[in-house]
Amino acid sequence: MVKTESEELLENLRLEHRDLDEVVDLLIGTSPHDTGKIQRFKKRKLQIRDQIERLERQLQST
Repeated sequence: MVKTESEELLENLRLEHRDLDEVVDLLIGTSPHDTGKIQRFKKRKLQIRDQIERLERQLQST
């Protein structure tokens, strides 16, 4: 089965979201915490999650 461009993008976004989750966990486990950096990564994770949800809805409607 050949993946569409949207399906490939969705897969890449899920991977990036997982990677950011790991980075945030690592940063939280270090001392001292870089709170600003952690917040930026969390904000990016939320943006990616929103993109994933939009793409999933788009793919389900086709």
